Amino acid sequence: MQRARGRASALVGPVRRGDAEPTAIRRLHQAGCLKLRFPRLPGGACEAVVINTSGGLTGGDHLDLALCVEPRGVLTVTTQACERIYRSRGDAADMNVSLVVGPGATLSYLPQETILFDGGRLSRSLDVEARADSRFLLVESVVLGRTAMGETVREGEIRDRWRVRRDGRLVFADHLRLAGALGERMTEGAVLDGAASWSTILHQGPGADELVPRLREILGDHGGASLVDGLLVARLVAADGYALRQRLMPALALLAQAPLPRVWSL
Repeated sequence: MQRARGRASALVGPVRRGDAEPTAIRRLHQAGCLKLRFPRLPGGACEAVVINTSGGLTGGDHLDLALCVEPRGVLTVTTQACERIYRSRGDAADMNVSLVVGPGATLSYLPQETILFDGGRLSRSLDVEARADSRFLLVESVVLGRTAMGETVREGEIRDRWRVRRDGRLVFADHLRLAGALGERMTEGAVLDGAASWSTILHQGPGADELVPRLREILGDHGGASLVDGLLVARLVAADGYALRQRLMPALALLAQAPLPRVWSL
């Protein structure tokens, strides 16, 4: 059967223009269903919008995204819409993201939520190579079905793998796997305790420790934040995608210390 294949990569870095040094594209590659668009923003900010023209993923589909920010560069990455993972006959859809953050560079990787439909299967990985003096903000969110549409997820699978290295040393490793009867598993207290959506946030930057108390207030009783080896790690669960976004947006705005991309508007 026909499968969706997509690959996109970009290298961005500062360019001298008079007294300013805005971040600009140095190299861009796109293939298949995965595209990158760079809207013109006030102040010359560099923002990449990831677009999957296939309209969603199912078993056997494969996406690869690779982004590199050169020293002192500043890049924000988001997605045009929520990624949709549709029912699979057995194989998982694969999504692999590779990020490189150079010395003194700043990267905000802020994709919108991934929606897993009943019977969907996803295998996703996020690999980050960063320098100790770089700044980054990462988030990945999953929503099990669209509650407002009356959807429920009875069965499926999601595998989520994170690896973050600072100056070549592994500083964060996380592996999540939920599989089988998700409708039953999500009610367990040690899993989601009845929630149907969750987010993982990772932040590195000056003053990260000072942001922990304020972040905990935003996340409330259904979230938590800790400082691990200089990284601010936070998790959040919510009843549905809308409730998740209501708390996720102010949390990300706090950590980014800047407005979120316009596509994140509620």
